[in-house]
Amino acid sequence: MTRSGPTPRRSVLAAALGVAGAAAVSATAPATAAAAARPAPSAAPAAGIPVAAGAPAGPKAARVAEYHGWSGHADWLAGTAKGVRAEGGARPGIVISRPLGSVDYTDPHTGTTAAWEYATWTSPVRRLSVPATEAIVSWNARTPAGTWIQIELKGTYTDGSATPWYVMGRWASDDGASSIRRTSVDGQSDDKSSVWTDTLSIDDPASGLRLAAYQVRLTLHRRPGTTLTPTVWRVGAMGSDVPDRFEVPASTPSLPKGHELAVPRYSQEIHKGQYPEYDNGGEAWCSPTSSQMIIEYWGRKPSAGDLAWVNPDYADPQVCHAARATFDYQYEGCGNWPFNAAYAATYRDLRGVVTRLGSLTDAEKLIAAGIPLITSQSFLATELDGAGYGTSGHLMTVIGFTADGDVIANDPASPSDDAVRHVYRRRQWENIWLRTKRYDANGQVKSGTGGVCYLYFPARPAPAQHRVLRELGIL
Repeated sequence: MTRSGPTPRRSVLAAALGVAGAAAVSATAPATAAAAARPAPSAAPAAGIPVAAGAPAGPKAARVAEYHGWSGHADWLAGTAKGVRAEGGARPGIVISRPLGSVDYTDPHTGTTAAWEYATWTSPVRRLSVPATEAIVSWNARTPAGTWIQIELKGTYTDGSATPWYVMGRWASDDGASSIRRTSVDGQSDDKSSVWTDTLSIDDPASGLRLAAYQVRLTLHRRPGTTLTPTVWRVGAMGSDVPDRFEVPASTPSLPKGHELAVPRYSQEIHKGQYPEYDNGGEAWCSPTSSQMIIEYWGRKPSAGDLAWVNPDYADPQVCHAARATFDYQYEGCGNWPFNAAYAATYRDLRGVVTRLGSLTDAEKLIAAGIPLITSQSFLATELDGAGYGTSGHLMTVIGFTADGDVIANDPASPSDDAVRHVYRRRQWENIWLRTKRYDANGQVKSGTGGVCYLYFPARPAPAQHRVLRELGIL
């Protein structure tokens, strides 16, 4: 998975962190999610580089993240609708009713300029219980060919000033001739915050400035003169203030008998060289490969028509399809977190959310309720026994826990589908997932993802699943 900013983000961060060094960690500007990078094997660790050791269990950590979503009929009615209407039913959403007008959009990835009718919905102001250094928006929608949506976020700072309306994504579920190319938007910044692909980050967290509140705006587009419409079923945002940390407190296993879910196993590695136009082929497809595993765990699959474009000689064509359907044409990769959640939600009655969790105890609650999760982490080969590689950013699917509390993961960076299941040591896993700072193989300080995860679950979860998702602030 690669994540980059206006100048390739991995280059900016490497330079900034290399200059700052460990002594100035708390003052480095780019935040955790902004630093995740392409999953490539690392060089051998340099001698003398500190490797996080087990930390004793401590008191319950303060809350560092909050997710809030709008998805019910009452939620849609509570927002400001201009040219859209709220629809009820089993899966309430918003659709275009009467467009406000039309706007020209030049697709930067095709050079095509076209007129689009549009309508908007703006959320109420959401005040954060955790004033945030970062915000990530995710959404669930259907966009028939000839339609698309734009997702924006506007924040209010703790000093009373406000951000501009930042574009957090221009998204369509397909990339055919009648649709735009789904894309993040580079180069967005005021003098206090910036957008890095899919993450709004405070430029200088050490200053104490935070996001105190935010609004989300959806703009629904369609070809003029048609009755087409996108349908948006859910939009939400996660605000977080994860402290700079090389180590996190250890959690105590909470599933004494362990628990493992029957999640399909797919390897990204068997797709090396396939469709290099989508982020250099399978070697960088950890995110869509992980997404596809969980989509199929819930009993959904792409149709034969969806897969018709894939070379029939390729194994697991649905992984190729997932890579294409999550590809961000600006970021030039398949690792845009909200684009993966949005892809999952294109399947019947599935929801997708990007959030942060506080510990493996939270993950155990999900597993016990039958909900697997996808986590983002970066590590040296010496920091995760059994992986056999190091990475500057990689997605894996957590499918269970052993009786000892170790993590059972479907790791797509495996040589075959049969080899995907791994058991990783709990303490090592928890630290590399939840930390925000780490050392690379050259001893330079780099960023970690601070507990980022994707959650995919049914639109109507079972009672036990509903309880856990509500406890974690998702529902």
